[in-house]
Amino acid sequence: MFKTLASGVAAAAFAASFAMPAWADTITVTDTMGRSVEVPEDPQRILLGFYFEDFMAIAGADSYDRVVAISKDTWEGWRNLQWQTYAAAIPRLEELTDIGEVESGSFSLEAAIAAQPDLAVLAAWQYRSLGDVAHRMEAAGIPIVVVDYNAQTVEKHVQSTKILGQIMGTEDRAEALADEYAAAVDEIQTRLAQLPDDLRPKVYVELARKGKDTVDNSYSGTQWGSVIDQLGATNIANGQISNWGKLSPEYVLAQNPQTILLAGSGWAGRDQAVIMGPGVDAKLTHARMQAYMDRPGWDGLDAVKNGKVFGIYHGGNRTLYDYAFLQFLAKAMYPEQFADLDPQASLDRFFATYMPVEFKGTYMTQLPGGDG
Repeated sequence: MFKTLASGVAAAAFAASFAMPAWADTITVTDTMGRSVEVPEDPQRILLGFYFEDFMAIAGADSYDRVVAISKDTWEGWRNLQWQTYAAAIPRLEELTDIGEVESGSFSLEAAIAAQPDLAVLAAWQYRSLGDVAHRMEAAGIPIVVVDYNAQTVEKHVQSTKILGQIMGTEDRAEALADEYAAAVDEIQTRLAQLPDDLRPKVYVELARKGKDTVDNSYSGTQWGSVIDQLGATNIANGQISNWGKLSPEYVLAQNPQTILLAGSGWAGRDQAVIMGPGVDAKLTHARMQAYMDRPGWDGLDAVKNGKVFGIYHGGNRTLYDYAFLQFLAKAMYPEQFADLDPQASLDRFFATYMPVEFKGTYMTQLPGGDG
C-alpha cells in the first residue's frame, strides 16, 4: 500500500496547507501518454521520479539546482555506484526530499506534497502504478508530466527527450540528443536489414545479481529481451516467460546459446553479483563473470567454448545512451558486419559531451578466453 493520507478530508486539508503559488507564465506540454499538461514556463521546484541521468544530460549540469524531491531508492538502491558517483559530484543530491518508491509501496503522497514542487516528472510506469495517488497530487496543484524511456522505442526516446528540453528550456540540447539517438539506431537497423537469417545467433541473457548458484531473471520482449529482438537474434527466453522470469538450467543447456549476456550493475551488498558501472575495474567484472562458467554443463555451451560471453551494464538499459549498448551487442553478435563500430567511443563521447562526471568504469565487456 502507498503511504497516503487517511481520508479525503485529511488529504484536502494537507494539500491546502501547502497550496502551490500561482505561476506568472505557463506553457502546455503534451506528454508521452498524450496528456496536455499546463506547467510553469520556468519551473524552479521539480519532483523527479526516475530517469536521473537522462534529465541531467538534457537539462545540463546545474539542472539539479531546481530539483527538490526524488524517488531515492530507484537511484541509490537500484544503481548504488551510479548514485555514489553523482552524489560526489553534486552534493545537493543528498539533501533532496525522498518521496519513497512506487514498486515497493513506500511512495509517500505527504512527502511529495510537503516538498512543494511546482512540477513533477514521472516515468510512465510510475504514473500508472500510482493511479489515484497521482490524481491526488494533481488535485493538490502539482502538475505531472509523464516521460517514457522504458518503452524502448526511438519514438518514445525522442519524444521524452524533447519534452524534458521544453520543460527545462534546453530545447536545442534536447534536439541534438534526440537526433543523435535516432541516427545511431537507424544506422544499426539499416545494416541489420541486410543480414541473412543464418547469421542470427541464439542468445541467453541473465540478470547477474545473485551469483552463479542462483538462477536470476531473463527477459522476453522487454529490457534486454527487447534489445535482442531489435538485433534480429533469437532470444531463447521468447515463448518461455512473459517480460521477465527464470529459465531452467536444463532448458538453457538444451538450447545451447551461441551468445550469453550477463547483465551487471553497481548493486550494494551483493558479493557474488557481476559488478559493473562507474568506477568498476574490468578485472572485478571478469572475475565475477568467470564464476558463472563453473555452472554445470556451461563448459559445453557454444557461447562459452567460443568466447562469446559478454557483460552489459543493466543501469544503462532504457536510457539516452542505450544506443551504445545496441552498438556493442550488434558488434558482439555480428562482428564482421559491425567491425567498424566503436561503442566504447560512443559512450565516452556521450559522457564527455553531456554529463558532469568523467567517464570511468566498466559498462560493456567481453569475458576473456575461449576460442572465439
